[in-house]
Amino acid sequence: MTSTPWPNHGGDAAALLKRFGLPADHPFEDVSANLNPLGPPPWVADWLAERIGELSRYPEPSYHAARQAIAEHEGVAPEQVLLTNGGAEAIFLAAAHHAHQCGLIVTPTFGEYARACAAHRLTVTEYVLEAPRFEVQPAALNVRAAKADVVFLCRPNNPTGTLIPAAEIERLLSCMPTTATLVVDEAFIDLAIDAEPLTPLLARYPQLMLLRSMTKFYTLPGLRLGYVLASAEHIAALARHQPPWSVNHLAAELVAPLLADVVFAQRTRQWLASEQPRMGQALAAMGLEVVPSHSCFFLVRPGAELCQRGISSVLLLERLLYTGMLARHTYSFSGLNGSWLRLAVRDGSANDRLLKVLHDCVC
Repeated sequence: MTSTPWPNHGGDAAALLKRFGLPADHPFEDVSANLNPLGPPPWVADWLAERIGELSRYPEPSYHAARQAIAEHEGVAPEQVLLTNGGAEAIFLAAAHHAHQCGLIVTPTFGEYARACAAHRLTVTEYVLEAPRFEVQPAALNVRAAKADVVFLCRPNNPTGTLIPAAEIERLLSCMPTTATLVVDEAFIDLAIDAEPLTPLLARYPQLMLLRSMTKFYTLPGLRLGYVLASAEHIAALARHQPPWSVNHLAAELVAPLLADVVFAQRTRQWLASEQPRMGQALAAMGLEVVPSHSCFFLVRPGAELCQRGISSVLLLERLLYTGMLARHTYSFSGLNGSWLRLAVRDGSANDRLLKVLHDCVC
């Protein structure tokens, strides 16, 4: 193993292959990136090809049609919607809006919150969720949040898959100063099981911001589509930090037909309801410690028996990669220090292949 840095995100195969001394053409299946295995919807490729000539056109500056489609889909006013260049831009805009203030991040979680806060010079503290269940203690979080200007939390949380109930989110909002902001990143909310919506809270708590991504659900990470739901005042403030034409024309035009594809959404829900619990049970039966997840991925580590046999998460990561499975390391998640792995849930046959490789790696 070389000194090549650990990559910051899933799907970055080149860095891991180099780190473990494997050739660039080493064959593997990717279980490191949490994307809907059913997508993109089958019509998207033809839709894009038919509109390739529109690349000569500037995007419509206000993205009216896309914002209207999102507003109707979410049950809010168009003035409460900001279209963004993926979920990552939404995170950075939220941090820019609170530049030089005090931020609180609920960790372990997605590293872009800390990176965005650093870029905009926020003073950041962490509220750390404790292993192995990574559950929020509401009273403790409320005390910490009361001292912050902005709180970042992820629901369902990446990488743990845990989900804070809507009632606890409301209690947190009721305890926070009205001048503070609660930023809830719901990038995986469309790929979540038993998740109550937070959108009804927007009408009662103007300090709430919801960040969404269309990347994961529609498997379009190269196109970059996301949005923010918040009060009209917050949306106007965020928009002042956003570069003009931040979202390209084709991506913006694709929003409405994507949201209208109810058949694809139903197929996705059926896949998730079937494969997610099956994978959780199978991973636990293999001797892995599995964090209870509400989403399309699992945070796992070798259980006590496997640890006694000298199987660590890093060793398991290496064995998986050599055998042709690219898992997600956790060195880039604050507090995990590589002691866990994140595995994406895919379609049935791909999940079966992963389970077989995992069995061979731990036996």
